[in-house]
Amino acid sequence: MAPRTQRPGPGRGGEPRGPRAGAADLVVAPASPRPEVVLYWRPGCHLCAVAKQMLYALGRTIPFDLREVNIEADPNLEKRFLLEIPVVEVAGEVVSTAPIDLDRVRQAVNEARMRAVRGGAPPLGG
Repeated sequence: MAPRTQRPGPGRGGEPRGPRAGAADLVVAPASPRPEVVLYWRPGCHLCAVAKQMLYALGRTIPFDLREVNIEADPNLEKRFLLEIPVVEVAGEVVSTAPIDLDRVRQAVNEARMRAVRGGAPPLGG
């Protein structure tokens, strides 16, 4: 049996549906900047579990990408963060250690998002 083909038509590569759109009608919205937030944690750490819940809740209000890193998987990270976990890093900068300061994390995420929008320019007045 031969493959089925469709002819161009409304909504299928032919004429657009409804009134014809002109180039001036096109609006391109920039992608929402999503900074990376890293949570350094380890199994059995109660404060780490609390920090994870806090970050999940924050992520419902501010877009960011959360990466969770178990420090026990890397001896260098374990040595560096063992006495400080949980540790939260935003856009490559440690912004909070135990106990997590969610206001500081929120501020850092917002600042990272604004830097992304401005193309990495420093904050105004700073």
